Amino acid sequence: MNPSRLTWRKSTRSGSTGNCVEVADNLPAVVAVRDSKDRQGPVLSFSSDQWAGFVRGVKGGRLTA
Repeated sequence: MNPSRLTWRKSTRSGSTGNCVEVADNLPAVVAVRDSKDRQGPVLSFSSDQWAGFVRGVKGGRLTA
């Protein structure tokens, strides 16, 4: 994964405090996630299927804090 090719975005539900993650999903079959407060820090990567399952779980209420 070439970090220079990633296009990052934050959720529209993110607050102004910056306590959120950024997601890059513009590469085929890969979704990258990073901490918006540490943009030079580590990047986690997931397959598109893994990320879709995570999002379904969150939206379905099966994953809570």
